[in-house]
Amino acid sequence: MKVSELARRAEVTAETVRHYVREGLLEPARDPHNNYQLFDEGALGRLRFILRARTLGFSLKEIRDIVAHADQGDSPCPLVRDMLSARLPEVQARIRELQSLAERMEQALAAWSTMPDGSPDGHTICQLIEHWNDGADDCCPARVTKQHAQEASH
Repeated sequence: MKVSELARRAEVTAETVRHYVREGLLEPARDPHNNYQLFDEGALGRLRFILRARTLGFSLKEIRDIVAHADQGDSPCPLVRDMLSARLPEVQARIRELQSLAERMEQALAAWSTMPDGSPDGHTICQLIEHWNDGADDCCPARVTKQHAQEASH
């Protein structure tokens, strides 16, 4: 089947198929008459596998590693378990960070609902942000950025 047929059957775009070919995850045969890329049912199964792995958060590099194990006849299942076990705490931490961000955003919107709009005057850019959380220890974006950088490096 051609790229468009594979894409239709997998319910993705043709560009998605081409992307996975460029990434080396799909290996089409070539039609000797017109050099079109041709895919078999195995490619459809592999594409569906790639899409499922992506929904679980696996990167393209990780999927390449998983597929390489399978192509060598080795079970990639222990590798898959290890990858997901390592990633889950990172995702849970990111969810907590995003929940905290959402709470700060809600607090800011609530505080700003009664504040008037201001115009930049050479000393201010946006008074809403500049006066957000005045006096609080955790108000400064530089401190938050440094904290996130330290957490990301661990």
